[in-house]
Parts: sequence; structure tokens; C-alpha cells
Amino acid sequence: MDLYEHQAREVFKGYGIAVPDAAVVDHPREARHAAELLGGRVVVKAQVKTGGRGKAGGVKLAADPAAAELTARQILGMDIKGHTVRRVMLAQPVDIQDEYYVSYVLDRAAGTFLAIASAEGGMDIEAVAAARPEAVARIPIDPAEGVTETKAAEIAAAAGLPAETADVLARLWQVLVGEDALLVEVNPLVRTTDGAILALDGKVTVDDNARFRQARWGEGSEVRDSDGDPLEAAAAAKGLTYVKLDGEVGVIGNGAGLVMSTLDVVAGRGARPANFLDIGGGASAQVMADGLDVILSDPDVKAVLVNVFGGITACDAVAEGIVRALETVHLTQPLVVRLDGNNAARGRAILDARAHPLVEQATTMDGAAARAAELATR
Repeated sequence: MDLYEHQAREVFKGYGIAVPDAAVVDHPREARHAAELLGGRVVVKAQVKTGGRGKAGGVKLAADPAAAELTARQILGMDIKGHTVRRVMLAQPVDIQDEYYVSYVLDRAAGTFLAIASAEGGMDIEAVAAARPEAVARIPIDPAEGVTETKAAEIAAAAGLPAETADVLARLWQVLVGEDALLVEVNPLVRTTDGAILALDGKVTVDDNARFRQARWGEGSEVRDSDGDPLEAAAAAKGLTYVKLDGEVGVIGNGAGLVMSTLDVVAGRGARPANFLDIGGGASAQVMADGLDVILSDPDVKAVLVNVFGGITACDAVAEGIVRALETVHLTQPLVVRLDGNNAARGRAILDARAHPLVEQATTMDGAAARAAELATR
């Protein structure tokens, strides 16, 4: 899970990394008051979990509190790459002498962490790496050893950073370990005209699997994606593994591999999947009801495909779940069900007995996808 910029900055402060004073507000009038407390002249920054905020008009300098209120009014409610701006951060501007880029990221392929650093921060690091790869240092980090003072100095020297940034590099590693993070990034890390080293922007991605150790980023926290897709938020609240896609066929399956295959087959039949929804090994009536409720809430969905291969969860249990779900969910679009595997025949019989006018069955995944695609595009 990604943290918002203002949350990442608070984390940095907790580990002794200097950041400019700032305040977060969700109303233009509050922006005026915050600017007054911060000295008048402020940078107003949209708080959304995506890049490109500056190019989209989500980062602006305000000369005084009145301008801060006006700027906040302009930015709040903006759509930036599908994210609605619901909060802005006002930060004290600083006089920058140099900008740098530093990060630690999990390198899954190598089974280690990677320090990435450059003396050319404040811009798209991918563009810098593509144009001049020698300007970006990549240093493997042994997780058992971590970033010692010696290692931090090595990273700084390899990237051409001033020696005084080594302390920040060591502290950023402490952030990564202490917060169970998969990514810690500062862009830009700056040296001001008076020689101070400050983190002006930050990104932290916390490992979902460590949520039990990071209670403050758990359920109900502001960190959850309140600015993201509302269907994804609704599914997350129900404990469903759901991703919104740009299509018209809603898809429910048990197992990520089966769902991914189903998406491919639907696409191969000339339709577009509307979502990824994996119910895993549980296909209870409540799980099916929750899944159907989320999918049918998507106005783009014209047909729903349930593709289940019974294993530990038998197909008759899935069918019972669908039947009971139909008692609580108002089915507004056709539902195509394909059951195969453990107790498939019994499951099909249960659905036949229910005889819902909008529910039909198919015996193969290809046949089910073809029928769902036909229903969705007719």
C-alpha cells in the first residue's frame, strides 16, 4: 500500500530526516489559515497517489494566504490520472541549490534490495536513466548487512552526491526496515542555499503482508485509497480481491491464475473484461453476494461471467452460494456460470432447479466466455 506524500514526510521526520514545515487541509478556507501559520508564501501540492502532479497543475506556488486559498480551490476536486484530489498539502518553499534523487527498492529478481541514486533529481528518473545511464547509480544492498555508514558513503560517492547526504541515506534505510517498506523514495532530496539537506517529496510503499505489524496503516486508516476507484474501495471494504478494468464483462473466478485466464479468453472472444475479481477458496453465499454486488454496481458491466473450478471448494457449494446470493442481490444483467471439477454436476443441477431467468450455464470456459461476450456486446 502506498502512503500519501504528507504521510511519507511524517514518517521521514520520525526517523530524523529533515523536511520543510507543512500542513494538510481539505478546504480552501483552511488553506488560507495554514498559509498564515507557515509564513504566507507556500507551495500547494495535491495529495494523490500518482506521479505527474506538477504537469497536471496539481503543484503550484502561492505568494500569500489569499493566493493559497485560491490555489487550493483550483486544485481540490481536480482529476489527476483518475485520482480525485480531496486534500492538499501546503509546504514552506525553500531556496534550492542542488537536487538529488535517492531510493531503496525491492529487487525481486535478484532477491535483494537496490539503492538507486542520482545527482540529477527533481525530474523523471526513468528519463535520466534512459538518456544517460551513467548518471544513475544502482548499488545492491545485502538485507542482512543493511546500509551502514560505510555503505551510505559508498552510495553517495557512486552517485556523485555530496558527502553530507550519507546520513540521510542511512536513515532512509531505517525507514525501509522499520516500516516494512518495499519502496522508499525521495525526489528531490535537496541542498538549500544555506547548506541544509531536506527531503522535499517522498514516496513510501508498505508491504501489505506486514499490515499486522503496521497497525497505523491498517483498515480504516486514511492511507486506504479514498481517492481511488470507488468500486475498488467498496470491494476492499468487503475483503475482496478486485481490480477495476475498462470493459463490459464482469468476471468472478476462484484463483488468480484462473481469473487471469478467463480475462484472456473473454478478450479473445471480442469483449473486454470489466474487472478482476478472485474469490479464492471461499465461495460462500456472502462472498458471492458481495462480489455480485460490487460488479453490478459498475454501470459499464453488461454481463457477468462466473468461472469456477471446484477443488477444495466444491461446485455444489459455489452453486448454493450463487442461489443464496440471488436472494439478496437484484440481478440486473445476465449471468453466465461455468462450473467444473469437484461436484460440478450437482452444482449445475442446483442452478437448473433455481431457474433464474437471467442465469444460464455453459460447460466450458471458452463457451462461457463466448456467451458472456455475446450478451455484453449485443
